[in-house]
Amino acid sequence: MARDPIELEIFKNIFHSVAEEMGAALRRTAFSPNIKERRDYSCAVFDSDGQVIAMGDHMPVHLGSMPMSVKAVLDDLELMPGDVAMLNDPFRGGTHLPDITLVAPVYVRHGRSRSRAKTPPDFYVASRAHHADIGGAYPGSMGLCREIYQEGLRIPPVKILRAGNMQRDVLALLLSNVRTPVEREGDLGAQIAACHIGAERLHEICQRYGLEHVHKAAGELLDYSEEMMRAFLADVPRGTYGAEDFLDNDGITDQPVRIAVCVQVTGGKGRRAVTVDFGGTDPQVEGSV
Repeated sequence: MARDPIELEIFKNIFHSVAEEMGAALRRTAFSPNIKERRDYSCAVFDSDGQVIAMGDHMPVHLGSMPMSVKAVLDDLELMPGDVAMLNDPFRGGTHLPDITLVAPVYVRHGRSRSRAKTPPDFYVASRAHHADIGGAYPGSMGLCREIYQEGLRIPPVKILRAGNMQRDVLALLLSNVRTPVEREGDLGAQIAACHIGAERLHEICQRYGLEHVHKAAGELLDYSEEMMRAFLADVPRGTYGAEDFLDNDGITDQPVRIAVCVQVTGGKGRRAVTVDFGGTDPQVEGSV
């Protein structure tokens, strides 16, 4: 059956509104100016496989890598109802250590076994926010560090909530290693609240339209986004495109850092292929960039 474009647009905006409301809840309940005023946060909604359904109009640098953080959580943890996972590892989809990501499962169906192998979550929601201090050698979040161990706590996927209960040992480990523990705890609470808002709204949407209908709409949105990208690439002439730019320095030396990229577009209109090559970029530098 052909998809209904009007219904597709309605669901696109419904899912987007969930991510936007998550962001509003995070901003309004956060403790720090970093989140309340500078708005350094992002929220998104994912399907049961961890694929992005919708993102808020938030920080692109957060949103581009957030799916990898969600995948890291799904690979490492079994999320039950009421659980919330936390991580900030840049090697697991994070950006830099001050950006902490929380991921929560959303179970819509009731009366099912709690085994993840049999009944995975119906959706996931995630919030990422910049915390002004995450420990490390320097106050703040942009220290003159030469290795990641100087930057602060590196957090793999761990549960900060289990069955709705705060894991006080995990929280104490984090708060004991930062300079502003009260603010950090408040901001984490705001992120948890954002995830709860997202879960509540998804429950309401599924109650109104039915879970299977909502899942179908989410799948159609993913298919449509793929079609739009393929159509865009079909209009890009085959060839090689290059660009370069420079960072002022790495914070340790005064030497500019070159970033170069070469994009090669090949294939026919129906089967475009794109190769992105960062060859020509400067080697790894001493400071964090």
